[in-house]
Amino acid sequence: MYQTNYHRASSLEEAAKLFKKGDDAKFVSGGQTLIPTMKQRLAAPTDLIDLRHIKGMSGIKVSGKKVAIGAATTHYDVSTNGKLAAVCPALAALASHIGDPAVRHMGTIGGSIANNDPAADYPAAMLALGATIVTNKREIEADKFFKGMFETALKDGEIITAVAFAAPTRAAYVKYPNPASRYAMCGVFVADHGKGDIRVAVTGAGNDGVFRHRAMEKALAGNFSADAIASIATSADDMLSDIHGDAAYRAHLVNVMARRAVAQAG
Repeated sequence: MYQTNYHRASSLEEAAKLFKKGDDAKFVSGGQTLIPTMKQRLAAPTDLIDLRHIKGMSGIKVSGKKVAIGAATTHYDVSTNGKLAAVCPALAALASHIGDPAVRHMGTIGGSIANNDPAADYPAAMLALGATIVTNKREIEADKFFKGMFETALKDGEIITAVAFAAPTRAAYVKYPNPASRYAMCGVFVADHGKGDIRVAVTGAGNDGVFRHRAMEKALAGNFSADAIASIATSADDMLSDIHGDAAYRAHLVNVMARRAVAQAG
């Protein structure tokens, strides 16, 4: 690793000031992506600004169907929060299958969303839940937040502080994990928000990162069953292809994971 300066910010204002002072500063929360990247010398920030200790950046609030999760909340806390599990068990279950125990106790929901890894689980959840990404400067709809592989709507110095959403009537997330990394080779989050409002989000498979499957949403709005989407094909032209699985295989997985998610939600 290259030499870097570590800062433990005590407030959002302090974090923003430290970011401006650094020549090539980076915010860090759980550090589950950034630190390994630095160890491989693929990133060399001059300053690391730790956001984990800022008051109010972690914790889960549930009021009726309204849910707010602090950006520094760990995957473990998301997976074990009883109030969240009561209104949105699909999100709690998703968090329980991220990485291994060490990753779940360190990694954070805000860090995952900000990084927007094309195989990460949370981006699919945020799209399917119709979540709002709250930052220190504004609120961004999930549909406008994820811009492509590792790209988001965040501007330099902007910090995710929380995510908020209304719990769906029913939902489920099913993924086919890479056996080594446990990242999704294909993961599908299906959420029924009532009155025909269905959202289906796919991660791990698209060549431009997480995306909504509009054809499946339309079909499920009329008939929320696995049979309703059984014949809906996903174009291999839009899928990732690598040593773990080619585009045609991932296109096939999209339908399989989606049908399993619908069956599980129903």
